[in-house]
Amino acid sequence: MKKEPRNPENLSRRDFLHRLGMGAGTAIAMSMMGPLRALAQEEKKADASPNRMTYRVQHGSGEQISLLGFGMMRLPDNQEEVNRLVDYAIEHGVNYFDTAPMYMGGRSEVLTGNALSRHPREKYYVATKMSNQSQRLWDFDEAQRMYYQSFQRLKVDHIDYYLLHSIGGGGMDTLNGRFFDNHLLEFLLKEREAGRIRHLGFSYHGDVRPFDWLLDHNDDYHWDFVQIQMNFLDWRHASMRGGRRVDADAEYLYNKCEKTGVQCVVMEPLRGGAFGRMATELTAKLKSVRPDDSTARWAFRWVGSHPNILTTLSGMNRMEHMVENVETFSPLEICTESENTLLAEIADEMAGYPTIPCTTCAYCMPCPYGVDIPGNFAYYNEAVNDHVLPLPDPTDADYAARKQQFADGMRQALPDVEKWARSCADCEECLPKCPQQIRIPNQMARIVELLRAPRKR
Repeated sequence: MKKEPRNPENLSRRDFLHRLGMGAGTAIAMSMMGPLRALAQEEKKADASPNRMTYRVQHGSGEQISLLGFGMMRLPDNQEEVNRLVDYAIEHGVNYFDTAPMYMGGRSEVLTGNALSRHPREKYYVATKMSNQSQRLWDFDEAQRMYYQSFQRLKVDHIDYYLLHSIGGGGMDTLNGRFFDNHLLEFLLKEREAGRIRHLGFSYHGDVRPFDWLLDHNDDYHWDFVQIQMNFLDWRHASMRGGRRVDADAEYLYNKCEKTGVQCVVMEPLRGGAFGRMATELTAKLKSVRPDDSTARWAFRWVGSHPNILTTLSGMNRMEHMVENVETFSPLEICTESENTLLAEIADEMAGYPTIPCTTCAYCMPCPYGVDIPGNFAYYNEAVNDHVLPLPDPTDADYAARKQQFADGMRQALPDVEKWARSCADCEECLPKCPQQIRIPNQMARIVELLRAPRKR
């Protein structure tokens, strides 16, 4: 287990094009055109159902999985509201529901289980995870308790899709500690053999070596699926953030899964809602082509146009989001070559904006000092998209006014000043929790500086 991952010897066609240095628009467009025939064959509609949802076939079992999946990470903490959302989803053909023991401090599994158990078991596939990121949970008995607790909370006798949660954080040593040294993966493989786990996979953030290693050894483990962060920005621009390599681009992750023969589940197709807050000039480019389509619909169509995607997770905590997303996938309209080129161009422009790559997952919370970390980052990014930031040179006549505008906006976004960045004590407790590998205290220090009163000239 301790050996380093092997370098793949064979490149896929898309890898080859990438190595040749073809432009993002060209490569993405070419990647879309070849598989259209396969898409037509694999995407099946439930003829007996009134819904028009697009489905993908799980290669191992033949299960028809809705291309839109319900991500249960950011649910309203209200059982009746969750029931209403789940009922609408199932009625309109959504059958994949993704949760985890750590979401909402455990409440997500409870709310999900209560809502789904009101429906026939054959109507849904439930996914949850081994969220043993804390070193205390590397102990086999503790991890096993988490595993069995998920069954109780979800009210099921089998879990359809089970994941090693967020491998990559901490690199190979952490992968060993979480799943190999304690024989936990061996246990989970036996659970799959026994049928209590129907499909076993993993989700990935961070150091790419564990991702590569697990797929390079797929002959040993026979992964049924892999969950990756994928959207039209991260396709080519995930790996460089602030000049520092922290992750692999989604293009690399997707291509390696496809080459290995493992289907992908997509998380963060909207980059934590960032595409809904794009700069107005970028949104205008999309509106000029499809005036009635939201940026979210563009993003979902782009993800769903890739043939090796099994399902695309969306955290639909409001009914209006649920309704729009269901409509987008009922059925999905594949992106054209020109649309892929446009999205690649927009991604290139977005990559030049000095935003913080926060997806508002809230893994970093709660902060022991009360800082609203996602709230601070969300407002900072909004100020960048509105061109309030970056500030001009301090000698510029507009400097003081822009700085005041940023401070006034922060007061509106976060009325409780105790939650502002200035409360950060640089304790670094949040650092190992962030799947985006953001240097959170450093970013908080930047925001603090922006909020300081401008010096009088």
